[in-house]
Amino acid sequence: MNPAGEDHSTPAPKLGARLPRPVPLPGWLSRNPLYAGWAWTGAWAVLIVADEYLDLAGWTWYACVGMAALPTLACTVAVLHATPRRYLRPTRESVLSHFFVRFLALTAAFLVWGISVVASASISTTVQALAGDSERAVTSLGLSLLAAAVPLVVSVLWMALIVRCAWFLRRLRGWRQVPVDSRVPAGFLHRAPQLRRVVVALAHPGLLFVAGVGTSILALSLGAAEVTLNLAE
Repeated sequence: MNPAGEDHSTPAPKLGARLPRPVPLPGWLSRNPLYAGWAWTGAWAVLIVADEYLDLAGWTWYACVGMAALPTLACTVAVLHATPRRYLRPTRESVLSHFFVRFLALTAAFLVWGISVVASASISTTVQALAGDSERAVTSLGLSLLAAAVPLVVSVLWMALIVRCAWFLRRLRGWRQVPVDSRVPAGFLHRAPQLRRVVVALAHPGLLFVAGVGTSILALSLGAAEVTLNLAE
């Protein structure tokens, strides 16, 4: 309050003031949000297959994969962002499962390392055979192969991220469309229960895995022949 006795501060809201109502969602989406998510993913998967036969632009399958995973990925980001890290601490994990998971991770890391060594040796031999003794030609061809491999590497990292998020979702909210025993924070969208139901349902580990990893593998498998042909040339 200033010396003149006038209060220019923002007035506090009245206790009886009503909060704005959330935007209502379609009834079919509120009743079966997970089925709607599966239908969305299936439609974009059909477009990925159609893209192979329609011979559209080379980047269209990236757009199709992104659109297929967009609803479930957006809901997953919202749920995981609202979930504190302490919610993901394992409470019933046995010592055996802890060591077994680490064993599988080390085995997978060794396989990836071995494949990378063999692939790098093969690529080096191929580049040297194609470019000959010209150092500039070797460098140019190597950079071209590196640029061509970037989309593949990004796709693999994308699938690893999806698998990781799906794993945490399985522990956080389970496999049901509307989980009964959910560990999603109670304060998440508590003022909009209808929207909360839809978001939690779409943040489903199976849907996220199929939409993110399944469609990526589908798109990569359809484009594998073209990539192999281009490298052979």
